Amino acid sequence: MRRKVVSAADAAALVKDGDTITTSGFVGIGVPDELLAAIEARFLARGSPRDLSLVFAAGQGDGKDRGLNRLGHDGLLKLVIGGHWGLIPKVARLAVEGKIKGWNLPQGCISQLYRDAAAGKPGMLSKVGLETFVDPRQGGGAVNELSTESQVELMEIGGEEVLFYPAPKLTVALLRGTTADEAGNVTMEREALLIDNLAQAMAVKNAGGVVIVQVERLARGRSLPAREVHIPGILVDAVVVASPQNHMQTYKTSFSHAFTNRIRPPEGEIPAMELGPRKIIARRCAFELPVNGVINLGIGMPEGVAAVAAEEGLLDHVTLTAEPGVVGGQPASGLDFGAAVDVDAVIPQNSQFDFYDGGGLDMACLGLAQADAVGNVNVSRFGPRLAGAGGFINISQNAKALVFAGTFTAKGLHIHLNDGRMAIQEEGTSRKFLAEVEQVTFSGRRAARLGQPVLYVTERCVFELGENGLMLKEIAPGIDLERDILAQMAFRPIIGEVTEMDARLFRDGPMDLRRELLHLDLPERIALDAQSRRLFINFEKMRIRTREEVAQVRDQVERVCGPLGSRVDVIVNYDGFHLDDDVANAYAEMVADLESRFYGTVTRYSGSAFLRLKLGETLKGAAHIYETREAAQSFLDGRG
Repeated sequence: MRRKVVSAADAAALVKDGDTITTSGFVGIGVPDELLAAIEARFLARGSPRDLSLVFAAGQGDGKDRGLNRLGHDGLLKLVIGGHWGLIPKVARLAVEGKIKGWNLPQGCISQLYRDAAAGKPGMLSKVGLETFVDPRQGGGAVNELSTESQVELMEIGGEEVLFYPAPKLTVALLRGTTADEAGNVTMEREALLIDNLAQAMAVKNAGGVVIVQVERLARGRSLPAREVHIPGILVDAVVVASPQNHMQTYKTSFSHAFTNRIRPPEGEIPAMELGPRKIIARRCAFELPVNGVINLGIGMPEGVAAVAAEEGLLDHVTLTAEPGVVGGQPASGLDFGAAVDVDAVIPQNSQFDFYDGGGLDMACLGLAQADAVGNVNVSRFGPRLAGAGGFINISQNAKALVFAGTFTAKGLHIHLNDGRMAIQEEGTSRKFLAEVEQVTFSGRRAARLGQPVLYVTERCVFELGENGLMLKEIAPGIDLERDILAQMAFRPIIGEVTEMDARLFRDGPMDLRRELLHLDLPERIALDAQSRRLFINFEKMRIRTREEVAQVRDQVERVCGPLGSRVDVIVNYDGFHLDDDVANAYAEMVADLESRFYGTVTRYSGSAFLRLKLGETLKGAAHIYETREAAQSFLDGRG
């Protein structure tokens, strides 16, 4: 049985010229650096293995030399199919310069294809990628002109367009675990993620290939707990014990018990963010968090939403997830991204994408690099810089609601905050809102056609996707519309009623967002003036998104009005109120019920003409919807 344990150099010798290899890892988690370093060393010394094809899902690198960057040498690779390229600039350079063939496909689709390959299936059908650069009508994911072979095909099934992704033919798997016994059984107890190790091992083994697993320690044969074995020995051909520097838990952290989820760290171990553009954006995104909902946070700017949720005491009321398989808890950031603390579960990456693709996400918050007038977003290709889509396409296309997060301009942006107001000290030199994005990673037209709610959040303003493109909805206090927004865009957005962003976003200290999102402030919002026998309802900046929230409002009114024994007149403040279309009918029924039981004369007011119109339609011709509180009050006084 000892023959499965080999040196890294001997393992590298198992990789032959022309092989198609697949590797495990997510950023710096689970990357088999000992194996990759050995292959690099053998190639530099002997010129072999060469002309390899590489298939990977998540980005595996540090943006410099580690991970798949070790394979970024002329002649070592000939073809690469990958999900996220931004962390492997040495390989990306080969593709951009036309020295290798390359394709950028959705990370989730590649992850799921490992299982199809393992099962001997020809490939998979999916809607993921339609109307983006992955669609064959928009390039089929090809990175350069050399890449002419089709890696995705457009088909029609049951009258609907779908994409077919052929399963790759893999011959070598380079994987990573924690402990291997002498029979090759592998556990992952010190790894932060499970990723796709099992599916990749099965795919290669069933194709007659070679499976090599890097571990940090050995155990006696058949001594490992069976339920902790994630890669059975029957799938493993060789085991390599790695040196510590090539087996860090992440590229930032050598090892953390919290990332193994065997302990729960003290609250506040991940510090609060400093107030600046990143925190302002994360805070505004946090206003959209659906209570009791499931959320994905992307890499980069969206990572800050987790820190804000923790600071605001919301982590117990939302389930944050990350695409490599983390469910619940607080996701980490930077080169720790993909790991998380205080989690509920860690599942395989392909299963996470099954959940995402099936519509399991209530909301996703993703990065914003470029956007155009119709709402298209590009995060994948910028001239000669190949970032790759990663899981962005799977996530953005299938989440029930979507928030893009990014600064309004990039490269050199500096702002000044004073008493809740913002001033632009130095404008960024790179514009993000362009006449046309360089590559369509997210299709605004498709989202608008399908009715997907989409926001674009920056530090100085917020846009919403409408039927005819981007609509300006909010502006930060102190920001000048013409100078700071329109003059910095290559197109003019639709401008209707524009409100001011919440002043709390721009001040130090917690925002008390928990009370607001959980409606713990309803007793303060719904109050009776005993002397005048009038009920004052303050729904300013309140959002109703679920039937449960509708019921909360009804219950609070019943608590106040039920014991009175007589009807009361009512004034309702609807300034900044938002009612989701999905619950509009339930809300109207609730209001009609309360009117029939408790209310006398009802007046309502809102400074928004659009909202006054919508309320009139929702509440079936409700009378007395005024523009100001004074007008609503005056009507009641006149009737009195």
